[in-house]
Amino acid sequence: MFELLRWLDLFGVIVFALSGALMAGRYKLDPFGVVVLSAVTAVGGGTIRDVILDTTVFWVADPIYLFVILMTAILTILIIRRPKRIPKRFLLIADAFGLALFAVLGTQKSLDLGAPIPVAIVMGTITGVAGGMIRDVLCNVIPMILRQEIYALAAMLGGCLFVVFHTFGLSENVSTICAIVGALKLRLAAIYWQVSLPAFHISEKEQ
Repeated sequence: MFELLRWLDLFGVIVFALSGALMAGRYKLDPFGVVVLSAVTAVGGGTIRDVILDTTVFWVADPIYLFVILMTAILTILIIRRPKRIPKRFLLIADAFGLALFAVLGTQKSLDLGAPIPVAIVMGTITGVAGGMIRDVLCNVIPMILRQEIYALAAMLGGCLFVVFHTFGLSENVSTICAIVGALKLRLAAIYWQVSLPAFHISEKEQ
C-alpha cells in the first residue's frame, strides 16, 4: 500500500509541476519563474494541508519531491519550446489528473492523521485545488475554483468516494484507485462537454 501511495503521490507532483511549467511558458516567464510556478502548483496544496493538520510538511520530510519538481521544470523547458502551440485543453487535462490524485491522497492522509471525515474531505479538496489556485493568482488569472467550471466539486467527489468505498470494506488500494478515477471522470467530463455550475449574477438596474 505504501509503495502505491508513494508512486501516485510522485506522479501527482509531476503532473501538477508540468501544469505549472506550461502556464509559466504561456506567460513567458524566465527559467527561475518556471521552477517557482511548478513548485507552488505541485506542493502548495499539500503544504497548506500539512500546516493546518500540524504535521511535518511532506516535502520537508522528503526532499525528493523538490528534485522531481526541478527535473520536471527543466525537462519541460528543454522539450517544449513553444507552450502557446500546446492546446489549452492539454493544460486542463494535466491539471485534472493532479486534482484527482491529490484530492484523494490528501483525504486519505488526513484520515490517517486522525482528522474527522468532514475535515479530511475538506483537507483533500484543499490539497487538490490550492496549488492550482496559487499558480493562477501568480499569473493574474481568475483561479479555476472560482469560475463556473466544475473543479472543486470534482475534488470533493474524490474525497467522498474514498470515504464511502473504504467504509464499505474495500481495501485502501481499491478505494484509492476507484476514488481517483471517479474524480478524474467528473473533471474530464466537465472539460469535454463544458459542463459548469450556474453563475451567481447580480444585475444592476439602470438609473
